[in-house]
Amino acid sequence: MSAGPAVAPDRRRHVVLTSTESDSHTWNLVFLQLVLEELGYLVTNLGACVPDQVLVAECLSPPPDLIVISSVNGHGYNDGMRVIPLLRSRPELATVPIVIGGKLGIGGAADADHPAALLRAGFDAVFADDGGVELFRSYVRELPARAAA
Repeated sequence: MSAGPAVAPDRRRHVVLTSTESDSHTWNLVFLQLVLEELGYLVTNLGACVPDQVLVAECLSPPPDLIVISSVNGHGYNDGMRVIPLLRSRPELATVPIVIGGKLGIGGAADADHPAALLRAGFDAVFADDGGVELFRSYVRELPARAAA
């Protein structure tokens, strides 16, 4: 008796998408999930108010091809600076691209240095809320495929 046709495993690249621990917004995550799926990615959307340690744990088993952190509440810089060392301290995530975007601060012109500081801290790309989604799409399209483990 046949068990039916074998189903090939999903070979799409995998993204972990999350908000920050302090951010309760979800509309941005739904929008970004749709953008990423349109680009051919399999998306694990962790939702809003994700504790840092939960994000790290979710990214370890197995490590994704990309980690996307989105913030709408204006605390993206503070939350990003806190979580990036936790992610980068894990050898499994050393080469995984990690990006952050959205409303990074609430100080206006005083926040102009936030993107550069986030890059120095370990993010691979920073997408401020005034940049539009097209820069993000271009970045994701240009990511090389990781070698299969």
